[in-house]
Amino acid sequence: MTTALITGANKGIGFEIARRLGERGITAIVGARDEERGRAAAARLGQPYVRLDVTDPGSAQDAAKWIEQEHGGLDILVNNAGITVWQDDDRPSATSADVLRQIYEVNVFGVVTVTNAMLPLLRRSPAGRIVNMSSELGSIAMAIDPESPFWPFNLMAYNSSKAALNMITVSYAKELWDTPIKVNAANPGYCATDLNGHSGHRTAEQGAEIAVRLATLDGEGPSGAYLQDEGTLPW
Repeated sequence: MTTALITGANKGIGFEIARRLGERGITAIVGARDEERGRAAAARLGQPYVRLDVTDPGSAQDAAKWIEQEHGGLDILVNNAGITVWQDDDRPSATSADVLRQIYEVNVFGVVTVTNAMLPLLRRSPAGRIVNMSSELGSIAMAIDPESPFWPFNLMAYNSSKAALNMITVSYAKELWDTPIKVNAANPGYCATDLNGHSGHRTAEQGAEIAVRLATLDGEGPSGAYLQDEGTLPW
């Protein structure tokens, strides 16, 4: 049985990723900090739940131990948990370092914390897969292009956290290059979720599609790539 862990899977895109993986016969473990919400989501999906606070190394290690004990290993990790902090004035010059710290704690440091905790299990998988949920707003090439539709969205804290996540993706891909593990960054697009007050034009189910595809890549699939439904994005 293939086993996956999806962080932040109690709602939104994470929930849809777990649902779609479950439809493929994969055990999709719902990772969530809030136990009540996490257990409720897992019950709806008919999947296991594990409490996981991505900002707490102890929580990540405990989750890894539980996964090993209960499921014997891990084949897929989807680092989906992410946040932003909305500000009345989102200019970089009005953005404090504290705001960056809040966002980086989950979007950047949380990914490293969870990935490092799960890597010993993933290394034992015959075909480990790591999917980091990024964003088109993390593309430096598109951010600096005045003709890009993303030029107006100069959200320094969130955008830079996703650009950092892209480099983290590449870094793990390079370390694991000669192993069966593939590591990729997924752009779900602008989906209607709690993160943006449900203002996105895509559904959470649509946003989950690229993550599911990368989580179930065959041996010929890419590693160290930045991908969306339509193909590769510029870094």
